Amino acid sequence: MLFNSFSFFIFFPTVTLLYFLIPHRYRWFFLLMASWVFYMAFLPIYILILALTIVIDYAAGLLIERAEGERKKVYLVISIVSTCGALFIFKYFNFFNSNLVQAAQFLHWNYSIESLSLILPIGISFYTFQGISYVIEVYRGQQKAETHIGIFALYISFYPQLVAGPIERPGNLLPQFYEKHTYDDQRAMDGLKLMVWGFFKKVVIADKLTILVDQIYANPTQYTGFPLIAAILFFGIQAYCDFSGYSDIAIGSAQVMGFRLIDNFNKPFFYSTSTAEFWRRWHMSLMSWFRDYVYIPLGGNRKGKWRGYFNIFFTFTLSGLWHGAKWGVVAWGALNGFYIIFSIWTAGLRKRFIQWIGLDRFPVLHKGIQSFLTFMLFCIGATLFRAESLSDAYYVATHWWSGLGSFAGIKMSLKSLYGLNLGKYELIIALVSIGFMEFIQKIEKQEKMRHFLSEKPIWIRWPIYYILLFILIFFGEYNDQTFIYFQF
Repeated sequence: MLFNSFSFFIFFPTVTLLYFLIPHRYRWFFLLMASWVFYMAFLPIYILILALTIVIDYAAGLLIERAEGERKKVYLVISIVSTCGALFIFKYFNFFNSNLVQAAQFLHWNYSIESLSLILPIGISFYTFQGISYVIEVYRGQQKAETHIGIFALYISFYPQLVAGPIERPGNLLPQFYEKHTYDDQRAMDGLKLMVWGFFKKVVIADKLTILVDQIYANPTQYTGFPLIAAILFFGIQAYCDFSGYSDIAIGSAQVMGFRLIDNFNKPFFYSTSTAEFWRRWHMSLMSWFRDYVYIPLGGNRKGKWRGYFNIFFTFTLSGLWHGAKWGVVAWGALNGFYIIFSIWTAGLRKRFIQWIGLDRFPVLHKGIQSFLTFMLFCIGATLFRAESLSDAYYVATHWWSGLGSFAGIKMSLKSLYGLNLGKYELIIALVSIGFMEFIQKIEKQEKMRHFLSEKPIWIRWPIYYILLFILIFFGEYNDQTFIYFQF
């Protein structure tokens, strides 16, 4: 079930209302059934994969807690291999198999294993990682094994964050299913306002930009200049508004019922002055997962300089593979790892250069330039993520300035930009909406806007609410456009 679908606008208030009407001791069961209904709206048969993950990780947690010595590690490995095995079959088997076929053809080997005709289960990467975090935490002794299989199933299946996160740790979410939540007006209003903000980012900005981005990336070799520049920049913004919008809706819908999900984004564009800081602010639940369960166990930066570089590069490359089973996405992850390593190598040189030109005397300007360059590096790198092939990504990255060397070329490039499916009117709406979003996020540095509005008189806050609803209704794109991260 999509958050931006009519069915969700029936599902959400119905589930929320019934949640507060049902006695506390039955709520876990009701939420679990509602979450499974939510998931089965995509493809019912794949509830079996979700159920298998739940059973494996539940049993592994109990066995790990009761075992001693090497047996604990054996149960941990069995659990991880089992759940990752399902992830591999559905998400990665065809990718690796097709590469083996190409290698066999090149080497003239006889390799006849055919690809599988499978549809990727929605959210499998998210709930697999959430289950893995649970068994690792139990193995480390930082989490007691959950004995109530229904509560554990709800921890894996909780509908607001089931298909695209945030990837919750057991220590944060599991205890909340035992809490008795009572309805609270202020909490509910804060959650609803966050949901509206998420819908604004999704349907007014992301889905509008999708019209232009999809058209250009469908056949990028037809374009040069400004259309490619627009595709590069707008996809970066689209990806942010799409995924952070989903996270806002997920966190807000859970908050209405009294659940506290972790933040997933922290204004990555405006305040990130380096790629390393950017990835501390973007998809924070995933990046902290890779930090805690991959980077640090590999040794982090504790085993020497070059081993530290390898750990960074490996972790980011693996995170790229997590995002998708194609070489462009793997290369995108590796590129971000290289960005960070290169910034470490050049830190001293860049510091001396900044002092030499005197930019250090203007810290606001310096920070603004850093943020702009970080944003550009992300957007240019994201061409690998978005393009259908490595050759398309290479074309986009090498032709976005083509034809801009003369006034006539600029004029023609602008004309081709205005001739795209996203017309001038829609383009202006998108640009104004992006500026409004960044303005709100700028002033939110001091206080969350939804909390700020709660303190204002009714004659101020309610007109603002109505304006936002008006913008959503009349300027949003309502074509059931799926969320980008649903494919993971």
